[in-house]
Amino acid sequence: MKEIYFNKFLKSFNIFSIVLIIISILFLVIKGLNYGVDFKGGALIEIRSNDKNISISNIRDVFNKMSLEGVSVKSFGNEIDFIIKFQTDNLNSKTFIKEIKNNVEKSFGNSVDFRRVENVGPKVSSELLRSGIIAIGLSLFAMLVYIWVRFEWQFSVGAIYAIFHDVIITLGIFSVLSLEINLSIVAAILTIVGYSMNDTVVIYDRVRDNLKRFADIKIFDLTNISINETLSRTIITSITTLLALLSIFIFGGEILKGFSLAMILGVVFGTYSSIYIACPILVKLNVSQKTIVKEEK
Repeated sequence: MKEIYFNKFLKSFNIFSIVLIIISILFLVIKGLNYGVDFKGGALIEIRSNDKNISISNIRDVFNKMSLEGVSVKSFGNEIDFIIKFQTDNLNSKTFIKEIKNNVEKSFGNSVDFRRVENVGPKVSSELLRSGIIAIGLSLFAMLVYIWVRFEWQFSVGAIYAIFHDVIITLGIFSVLSLEINLSIVAAILTIVGYSMNDTVVIYDRVRDNLKRFADIKIFDLTNISINETLSRTIITSITTLLALLSIFIFGGEILKGFSLAMILGVVFGTYSSIYIACPILVKLNVSQKTIVKEEK
């Protein structure tokens, strides 16, 4: 297979990444994230209508009459399934949900079935948000320590910056599109961290081996050689993972769309950052065979 000179486009893609990161940070700071019921507190109700004439606007009118805050009604999978979300401080479980069911039945009779009811109090939601942030922070720290021990500090800087790149841009896209952030998205972010790190480590391992073998080749060209040597593995892993995720995104229903989209973005940017973020950091820090020998001593 003919060698691809990835480093030829290094400057262009670095500018592209910097622009994406800046845009993502601006949206995250100014617009913020659209936190779901898991993090804001409130209720989520899934209902199925036996009457196809019942529309989203009909259901929204019924829930608005109950003086609920932030009512959101969406079709779920097909035209007879709906998800209703809203915020409220009065989540007195059985009494509160029973009152909602009575009001819905008065409006639609037996035409509506309650399939799922979830409610999260404000205290629980704040704890979940804090736990999610801690989980992501600890995972990044653990990855930093692992790379530092496994390789050298220059490699750990590149790996962490690549992960930061993938996570920030993924969250930025969710902010731009106002997509909901819930616990499944936190799980997806943690998975993205692992995937990006795994892809980066494979290339770094080859870079380290090549540094020992080719003392006369500069790191700029050596990273390109290493990327090409691991390219078949990277392509196969990324494509097979994306095929599974695309199937989930298309056929998995509304509940899994956010999770699968976050994973798709993570795989795409994780593969990209391993080539155009992680490796260029080694070039910038001027890693050489002397660095490897010095660290091993």
